[in-house]
Formats: sequence, structure tokens, C-alpha cells
Amino acid sequence: MLGHMVYFTLKDSSDEAIQRLIASCKEHLSGHPGTVLFAAGTRVPDLSREVNDKEFHVALQLVFESRQAQDDYQVHDRHEAFIAANRDNWAKVRVFDAEVS
Repeated sequence: MLGHMVYFTLKDSSDEAIQRLIASCKEHLSGHPGTVLFAAGTRVPDLSREVNDKEFHVALQLVFESRQAQDDYQVHDRHEAFIAANRDNWAKVRVFDAEVS
């Protein structure tokens, strides 16, 4: 399986903007063929140990059954629509892809 974790830092980090991005993740990025896990949400502010990364507002976590499923997701129209609809408010996006079991 392939884990695809994306962490968004927003220019407008208001609660409304954060909720709009989460809603857009759910609309455009959930339910793709080969998806084993989909989750989108916010950073937990009170988890502030020294090792906790605090430089993001929204986390997106997907696990795909295969590399091919993730490759297909990357070029899917819904994924492209998500990027087009939201990228103007992204200050920083970090992507972590890993083989997981």
C-alpha cells in the first residue's frame, strides 16, 4: 500500500477557510478507486510536544491499495479540480509518500 500524507499551511487560516479546505478535500479527494483510507482534518492545538509539527492548518491522509491507484488519483479530474479551486490560499504544501503495511 502507499500512504499519501499532505499538510497544508494556509494564507488565510481563519476557521472558515480551514473548514472550506476540509470540505473541498471531502468533495474532491474521497472515494477514488483503490483508496483504503481517507481522512482530512485540523491540527490538534493542545498536542504541542517538542516533536509536534505546528506549521500546518489542514492534514490530508490517504492510503491507496497500490502505487498505480495513487498514480491514477494524481491525474484524476477531481484531484485537478481540487488543486485549481484551492491553491491560491496555500502558503505551503508538504507531501509525504511512503510504502505502508
